[in-house]
Amino acid sequence: MMRGRIVGLLLAVILAAGCGGNPYLEASLNPAELEGKDQAWFEENWGAPSGKSARLFGGEKWTYFRIAGGKTSPPFFNFAPNECQITLKFDKEEKLSSSSYSGC
Repeated sequence: MMRGRIVGLLLAVILAAGCGGNPYLEASLNPAELEGKDQAWFEENWGAPSGKSARLFGGEKWTYFRIAGGKTSPPFFNFAPNECQITLKFDKEEKLSSSSYSGC
């Protein structure tokens, strides 16, 4: 009987941990708060981007990859992470002009 309670408690903890969101990621992708930030701010707060490329009419496009939660599946509860791609587009003055993300 005690063993059943321990197993039930363990499963509840695993499910609760897997169902939580990623508050850091959700807060960091608020477009209204990020608009107009410069490249130095992103490097200081997010670190170096995974990739950079030049834009046709000046500025740069930066790409970040982050792990944004994931799923566990039976029978061994293997964890499969969701990889989130964040794209930031900067203008000639190195200010954020637009952002997008996918896979989050």
